[in-house]
Amino acid sequence: MTSLNWSDYRAVLFDLDGVVTPTAIVHMRAWNEMFNAFLESWDGEGDTAPYTDADYYAHVDGKPRYDGVRDFLTSRGIPAPQDRVVELGDRKNDAFNAVLERDGVEAYPGSVLLLDHLRDLGLPLAVVSSSVNAPAVLEAAGLSDRFVTVVSGAVATELNLPGKPAPDTFLHAAEVLNAGAAESVVLEDAVSGVRAGAAGHFGAVVGVDRGAGPEALTAAGATLVVSDLADLVPAQEGNA
Repeated sequence: MTSLNWSDYRAVLFDLDGVVTPTAIVHMRAWNEMFNAFLESWDGEGDTAPYTDADYYAHVDGKPRYDGVRDFLTSRGIPAPQDRVVELGDRKNDAFNAVLERDGVEAYPGSVLLLDHLRDLGLPLAVVSSSVNAPAVLEAAGLSDRFVTVVSGAVATELNLPGKPAPDTFLHAAEVLNAGAAESVVLEDAVSGVRAGAAGHFGAVVGVDRGAGPEALTAAGATLVVSDLADLVPAQEGNA
């Protein structure tokens, strides 16, 4: 598959972080602010040199929140009992919301272009995100009104839906939009999300290459890989 004919589909399901918004930047700022505030106040054993982006990539990136806290503290020789891990993990979530409110987040321009095009076509849209913060991110980006439903991590927990790479959250979103899997498009930047789309037998699974690489996304089951969602807008739309 080299392009999409949107008239072949009845619903479009978007991952959020890395597909619609560059939310990783907000997460990095939140980790930085939380850990450096902790390190400045910590007077126990261990290395209290400032936390840096190198620490993020080495110990935090891609991990569940509490695992990232535990691994970073351990790397510094700072005791990491469960109560401290949970406290700092919760502080990070608070910091994320504070950074989001203070600095906001802007959607990728190409993603907004596609959202505009799909709105003109009248296709119903959903966000399917592992993050519990997905509604707040959409609100900050000014995009809440673009989506019929948001299946966030909190919704998945409430409905007891297994997360990606299981297809259940995507299948639930398609059902809410009154569309079958074969009639729906999944857009994902993560290998686990692409695997979820493939496992659900969706009509198209678009891998958005924000760094995973086209080979990895294709191997995971992407039927089409693009570097920007603007690539999915007909040329006349992009040049308007």
